[in-house]
Amino acid sequence: MTQAPVPLLLRALAGETLPRPPVWFMRQAGRSLPEYRELRTRAKDFIAFCHDPQMAAEATLQPMRRFPFDAAIVFADILLIPRALGQDVWFEAGEGPRLGELPPVETLAAQVEASTARLAAIGETLSLVRGQLEPERALIGFAGGPWTVATYMIEGRGSDRSAARTFAYQHPQTLDRLLEVLVDSTARYLVMQAKAGAQALKIFESWAEGLAEDVFERIVVGPHKAIVEKVRGAGVTAPFIGFPRGAGALVETYAAQVPVEGVALDTQAPFALGRRLQAQGKTIQGALDNLLLRAGGPALDARVEAYLEAWGQGPYIFNLGHGILPDTPIEHIARVVERITRG
Repeated sequence: MTQAPVPLLLRALAGETLPRPPVWFMRQAGRSLPEYRELRTRAKDFIAFCHDPQMAAEATLQPMRRFPFDAAIVFADILLIPRALGQDVWFEAGEGPRLGELPPVETLAAQVEASTARLAAIGETLSLVRGQLEPERALIGFAGGPWTVATYMIEGRGSDRSAARTFAYQHPQTLDRLLEVLVDSTARYLVMQAKAGAQALKIFESWAEGLAEDVFERIVVGPHKAIVEKVRGAGVTAPFIGFPRGAGALVETYAAQVPVEGVALDTQAPFALGRRLQAQGKTIQGALDNLLLRAGGPALDARVEAYLEAWGQGPYIFNLGHGILPDTPIEHIARVVERITRG
């Protein structure tokens, strides 16, 4: 019997230096695609969309049909966990997420075990996608980083996180307990995703910027380390990608302390930083500017070539430093992906 090929993404995360890097883009499924916008009109709201396995699987697969990406990432949202824990979550059209008042932390803690069952639809989505995705293309599951999710739970919406950071100083014990709850629920959620077919797992710490080193270690590094350890303790071997977006120089602290196989870099990451991380045994991912992808032209072509030259001699996954913007021309995406996949 012929053995199924190992997806390039998994080979890169295993530390291989490949003839060309695997490529996928954050938010590759979404509003930049006309087929997604049409699909979205069929759901009553965004939460219902995420919890409909057939629709979410279709959204996950749409960019895989259009572009030769090496990996799909399940269509979901980082704020499904607070909703599963009992906090009200909804999305205002044109404005983004809204969350109701933060319940007492122990009330949330009492819902951790039940929260995984409330997220079963995402597992169904993963199973559907894995059944339709070619074996050489990897499937990624994900969750939000506990601190990022906590900022929304505390502030009730996206913002500059100043209120959440103030809360971290004024109520450290409450925040630490909230992060413990999120670590537990997130680890359970990721274990479920791996069992449903996710072959790699990503933690999106989207708001890791602006934190003093000791605070960063306490509310980003510690929770991420705990998640990975809990998932490994459950017998899951799928590789992890950690994304401490905006952490700047503290990325190296993160890479040294959190046992992830891959570290995703944002747009500010210098070439030298990526090479140092590779030398330390980490696979790196990123860090093309999503605004440059939208702008296109010779500057985009030159930057793509610069990343390939700088990081292509080590384990590397080509990606963005943040998600695809809704008004990004499809031809710009296609041009970059074609350049990477032709080698």
